[in-house]
Amino acid sequence: MAIKNGEILFIKSVKDGIPNRDPLNDSDARRLFSEEDGRISLSDVSIKRDVRDFVFDLYPDGGPDKKNYIFVQERINEKGKLLGRKSLAEFIAKEAGKEKEASKHMKSVLLEHSFDVRTFGIVYSVNPKFHLTGPVQFGWAHSLHPVNSQYVQGTVVMPSSDVKEGNEEGSEEGKTQGTIWTSYTVPFAVFIMPGVINAKNAEHTGMTQEDQELLLRGLWQGTQHRQARGRGQQQPLMLIHVEYKDPFYRIGYLEDMVSMEPEASVWKEEGQLPSSLQEIKIDLSKLIETLNKHEDKIAKCRIWCHPSLIVKNDISAYIQPLW
Repeated sequence: MAIKNGEILFIKSVKDGIPNRDPLNDSDARRLFSEEDGRISLSDVSIKRDVRDFVFDLYPDGGPDKKNYIFVQERINEKGKLLGRKSLAEFIAKEAGKEKEASKHMKSVLLEHSFDVRTFGIVYSVNPKFHLTGPVQFGWAHSLHPVNSQYVQGTVVMPSSDVKEGNEEGSEEGKTQGTIWTSYTVPFAVFIMPGVINAKNAEHTGMTQEDQELLLRGLWQGTQHRQARGRGQQQPLMLIHVEYKDPFYRIGYLEDMVSMEPEASVWKEEGQLPSSLQEIKIDLSKLIETLNKHEDKIAKCRIWCHPSLIVKNDISAYIQPLW
């Protein structure tokens, strides 16, 4: 069956880390809003990498029928050099047994054998050049409340270089102490990210329902899977997928219909920001009201929800089992 037009809402939390740092601001949290607003943000690139890394590790050999290779990845050749677009595409073609076809029809080979090309699209700047807009597009994820990042530092016991034998004067050379590290971190934050699935673009890339289900699973389990000290403890909290009957219709801006209690103004007034899930509730009242209002346009709505998240509304009719 063909992919339907759809919208995605993804809510996740982070503790003691920053999922997506701003290299232009000393690797602090990204802020697209003013300091007075207080919210921080995550780029769609960060979210897509979570999905790609999950699929890459889930199907290192391309998976069933060699359909789920990842094109956008860091791969090093035998000389220790990173592969570029052409070499990555040729690697996938070789692994899929399509080297001969790839010489003239690389676009078709990648669409058939690369999950992220079918899902997120591709810019292939090697002759013959081609470009495809992916059916799945994510917006920026923004925190549902003000967030203060903290500047912290610590020490590493291990010295950066060996201590050498003494010189002619008898003094020792080299580092004799550990190094000092500094970093920004966020104690706690809850983010919401919107996304769309374009049915017509899916026809052009050949994205399948199996790809769609792998994408949704990748959002959830990919958030848990990709680990790094600076990313903190990340937890998927809620994933909403709305499918529409009309391939040219969507409600839009569903993220504006989701709110968190207490509201941002309360946190600002009290001067105490949320520090755990137990201190907040997610309110879907406006979203559910809107979905009911447009139910004649909606084919299906599904919600995955972490058991620790407190939701103000009854969503039992939409709940799906977690992966």
